[in-house]
Formats: sequence, C-alpha cells, structure tokens
Amino acid sequence: MGTVELPAERAIDPEPRVLLSEPEPEGQRTSRAGRNLPVAIGVGIGLGAVLVLSLFLRKEVFLGLAVVACGMALWELDRALRIRDVRLPLLPLFVGTVGMLVTAYTAGIEALLVAFLLTSGGVFVWRVLDGGGVVALREATTGIFAAAYIPFLAGFLTIMLSAEDGPWRVLLVIALVVSNDVGGYTAGVLFGRHPMAPTVSPKKSWEGAAGSLVLAVAVGVTMSVLALDLAWWAGMILAIGAVAGATMGDLAESLLKRDLGVKDMGTLLPGHGGVLDRVDSILLASPVVFAILLVLAPT
Repeated sequence: MGTVELPAERAIDPEPRVLLSEPEPEGQRTSRAGRNLPVAIGVGIGLGAVLVLSLFLRKEVFLGLAVVACGMALWELDRALRIRDVRLPLLPLFVGTVGMLVTAYTAGIEALLVAFLLTSGGVFVWRVLDGGGVVALREATTGIFAAAYIPFLAGFLTIMLSAEDGPWRVLLVIALVVSNDVGGYTAGVLFGRHPMAPTVSPKKSWEGAAGSLVLAVAVGVTMSVLALDLAWWAGMILAIGAVAGATMGDLAESLLKRDLGVKDMGTLLPGHGGVLDRVDSILLASPVVFAILLVLAPT
C-alpha cells in the first residue's frame, strides 16, 4: 500500500519460480500503476467488508484473521527469499507468530517483547540444530528479521484491539492506510510528475504523497472526532503519522522486492499481489498510530 506509483518498466524474472507479473492479456483493463483496477477494487471491498465484520462481530475473530494473514505473509516472504537461496525457519516462526499476537492482545507490549525474544531465540536454535556454518547464521538472522518485520509489528495492532474501543482504533489504522492508498493513487494519476524515490520505487510521486496526506487528514479528523471523541487536531497528527509510517512501509517492501527481483510477493489476492503486498503499509503504520494514541488517548 502507499502512494501511487508512476509507470515503470516491469521487473525481469531471473528464474521461472519468481513471482513476477505476467504479460497483460490483450484487452485487459489495467491502471497506470499496472493493476487490473476493477478486480483490485472488488477484492479490496471484499477484504474491507470481512475485516469490518470481524472487528465488530467479535474481537477474537479479527485476532484469528491477523494470525492467518501474518502466517501467509511469512510464507510469501520465504518463497521470495528462495531466489537468494535463503530459507526461513517457518515452523518456529509460525509458532512465534501465534505467541506474539495472542500475548500482545491479552497482556500488552511487555508480553509482546518477551514473545518476540523467545521467538528469536527459538528461530536461532532451530536453524543451528539443522546445520551450522555461514548458511545457518544467515538464515537464522533472516528469520529473526522476518519475526520483527511481520508478527512483531502486527502485534501493535492487536494491542490496540484489546482496548475497550479497540475495534475503532484498529479500524482507524486501516482507514488511514486505505485513504493513504486511494488519495495517493488518485492524485498520482491526475497530477503525478515528480518521482519520490526513483532508485527504490520509480512509480511513486510527490504529488501522490500530497494526495495521500489530504485524504488521510480528512479521514483521520472525521474518525477521531466521531469515533474516538478526540480533538480535530489529534486526528491531523494521527493522519500525518500514519501516512509517514505507511509510506515508509511501502518503500521498505519495494526495496526488498527490488533486491530480490520480484514485482509482487505473491499472487493470492488478484489485482493486489500477495498478502504481504497488502499489509506492508499497515505493519509500519500500526506502531506509529499506537504510539500517538498512547499519548493522546491512553486506555
């Protein structure tokens, strides 16, 4: 997710197993960002409906979806890393994901940190027992990075979920990230001229970033006042923080994909790529919004 991206050349697949985009079928409707727009909108609306229903139906349902999404994102990351002959220790990572998200929901940030340390130790021991040497060290450290990047950051979302008004806090994060995406896409398509980070993601524009900020501020102010009973200026601060975090998350994943030589991390979500392609912005925006709410609206 993130600001819209200006047209750029497609990545070249160095090996057939890499999940790169295939040539567009003739007559298929695609956006300037290279996506099938009708399919992307349909899938996005469907995902949004499922998330909202899970949030307000029962918190534990959303918690379960978060665990599943993190597990799928880890699996996609493992598949992408194999092009560099790196394999993640998936079993201890899956177990650690459940531990981090559940303990964060039930016991807060201290428990999340302890669960992350235990997961990191488990990943290291698991990989070393499977074989030593430089390869083991490389894969163990990559596994610890994966634990920090996906389930640990997602843990801040489940901490917010545990609050009395938790569903609204989580919905605020998601709404800000979506508005960052939609505002960036619209402004970038209409006005995008100046690339933001041409060496990392040539499609992103400063005009798109401005559009992201405008729409996110509107959504943040509205939801902060009506749903969380905060001042309007608090909504502005939350929106600015969320846009900064979401943009950094999107650029970080773009840098990772560029290094691996892939366009998308997966193909599970038609029109969007993989699960990790959809949650990259949420992962970085969540701790930022959590920290701001910790000051402006402590539970």
